[in-house]
Amino acid sequence: MTRIRVHLGVLGLALLAGLTAPPATASAAPAGAPSPTVEEQRLDAPAPQEILRRSGFDDAAPEFARALGRAHDYAQARRIVVRQGSALWRRAVDRAQGRGPAGGDLSRDDDRPLYWARLGMSREVRTWEPGFGLTDGQRDALLDRLERTSRGQTDIRYPARDRLRRVLLTGFDPFTLDRDIRISNPSGATALALDGTVVRTARGPARIETAVFPVRWRDFAEGTVERTLRPYLPEVDLFTTVSQGRVGRFDIERTNGAWRGGFPDNDDVSRTETVPVADPAAQPQWTSTTLPYAAVVAARTGRFPVYDHTEVTEIPAGGGDPVVRPDGPTPGSTARAGGGGDYLSNEIAYRATLLRDRLGLHDTLPGGHVHTPVLRFGAGNTTEVTDPEFVRNRLDIIGQVRAIVAVAVSATERRPG
Repeated sequence: MTRIRVHLGVLGLALLAGLTAPPATASAAPAGAPSPTVEEQRLDAPAPQEILRRSGFDDAAPEFARALGRAHDYAQARRIVVRQGSALWRRAVDRAQGRGPAGGDLSRDDDRPLYWARLGMSREVRTWEPGFGLTDGQRDALLDRLERTSRGQTDIRYPARDRLRRVLLTGFDPFTLDRDIRISNPSGATALALDGTVVRTARGPARIETAVFPVRWRDFAEGTVERTLRPYLPEVDLFTTVSQGRVGRFDIERTNGAWRGGFPDNDDVSRTETVPVADPAAQPQWTSTTLPYAAVVAARTGRFPVYDHTEVTEIPAGGGDPVVRPDGPTPGSTARAGGGGDYLSNEIAYRATLLRDRLGLHDTLPGGHVHTPVLRFGAGNTTEVTDPEFVRNRLDIIGQVRAIVAVAVSATERRPG
């Protein structure tokens, strides 16, 4: 998910009523309540409603609203949010991995039911006016808990250290929804399909835990990536952030840049600036992958080619216009695009690898970013929310990410401890 080159196609370039009666799912804010966000307002379009109905996830927001309406105080509301946010994540993972009812005829590998159901639930919190009163800070805290729990960010659990290696993988929400509201993100689908699974590698089994992130500049500036990953990077054997990238290919991104290029996020907000991080005085312009890219590129992991992608865009030392460098940055240069572009896929890669380095793990922890191919609908499909080619492409991408992880684990030594 990155804005690498606009002419490649933006689709690939490139995330909560009353107390006396059960409320209906909010489609408009009550008087005095905050308005739904731009992202939440898209919920009422036909395609999201069809996706929710055909997956059975159309009951998530109404059931959540009824539970929330029974809360007598903030503490009870918080417990409801945590419980139901976590349940939504587990429900989506179970559906993707073939457990329980499908809930409809939409393919189980689809990431979109989770995305749209979460937005329905966040809209309920945002427009809720309980009788006990709710401060802005409390509402924000409820929204934060819903985001974290429903994205798997609080559900990362590895068994006690044993023969299983530990892998941490992240994905993203759909994006560029104003161009095509039907869009799915294969990285998010991959996170659902692989969460809690074990892959066999040449160095033994590896347990994969996953989480999904929003496509919003503000959340990244507020530290959602670092807050989620910091407890786990010292404990895992390998991590990879994943997003949708270029047409027809996988890329292992060699270098990540400290620059936001301004492309609008899912709330239609733009940011053009240096990536905002803690301790900016010690912020590098570039970070690099420590994934075993040569082994991954050489392996046969699926039908899409995999590339070691080294291109960046920089302002050379001493200033001047931005220059595209096919072989990575030159000394002293200023970042204008990493290998993954200048959007949030580059930023998550930059933040995760910078965190790795600040934790002193650069030389011991393999980690970096994988770009998947663009997920495309079948030829001629401009209106339907799914089709056989669309499903096949997504399943093939998921399978190939799993294979890439297995190769990467096989090519690295187990970390001590």
